[in-house]
Parts: sequence; structure tokens; C-alpha cells
Amino acid sequence: MESPTSSEFSHVIDWTEAMEQCGDDEDFLRELLSDLRGEIDAQIVKMDDVLMNPINEQSFLLIMRASHVIKGASSNLMCHELNETAKKLEQSAARGQGIPREDGASDELEKATEDVKEKYANLKKAVDNYYAFLDSVDV
Repeated sequence: MESPTSSEFSHVIDWTEAMEQCGDDEDFLRELLSDLRGEIDAQIVKMDDVLMNPINEQSFLLIMRASHVIKGASSNLMCHELNETAKKLEQSAARGQGIPREDGASDELEKATEDVKEKYANLKKAVDNYYAFLDSVDV
């Protein structure tokens, strides 16, 4: 079982803090990190489904909820890049949720949608980095 020793993934996870959170039980931490992968996969599928369809009244809410799940779970495991990008996506979706769905708001709604898509792309990069980290430590 390989433990992370380089700073190559220090932006992805604070291994020392994560180990402390798990009572220095590396097997338990690895299990939780694997579980997080499954949770991320489920939430990404939800967000992909939302973003592949026209934005409606529920779209921003669904993205807020999915990104909130990733934010919370990644925070508990000291996965700072995931946490930060999910938080920014959640905040962006919350701003979009607050836009009235009436005539004249289409420009604002379009800008909010583009911002959410940009933040989602950033989250996907963080997810890719997280998966690369997992691969590097054989999780």
C-alpha cells in the first residue's frame, strides 16, 4: 500500500490532516476516499444531466444540492481543491437560483448559466486531479 510522500498532490488533499481525521487509520481513510469517489461519480452524473438539458427553474437548485454534497464530503476528508471548487459552484448556482424567471431577465439568466458551466468545468478538473491522486496511491 503506497502512501503519498510527495507534494505533487498537496493541492488535492492534506494527507496528514486526513489521517488525523481518521484516527491515523490509513485503511479507514482509503475506504473513505474510495467512498468519496463513488459519491462524486453520482453527483457528477446528476449535474451532467442537468447541464445537458435546457436550464429551467429546478436546474440551479439541483446543481446547488449536488455541489453541496461534494463540498461537504470533500471537506471532511481534507480534499481542499474539491471542496473549494464545489463551494464556488454551489455559490454560483445559488446566484442563478435567485434570478427571476420573467421577461427581461434572459441576459442575466444566460450569464448565470455560463458562470455555472465555468465553475462546473473547474470542479471537473478538480475531480480529475482527485482521481489521479487516488490512482497514485492505489485506491
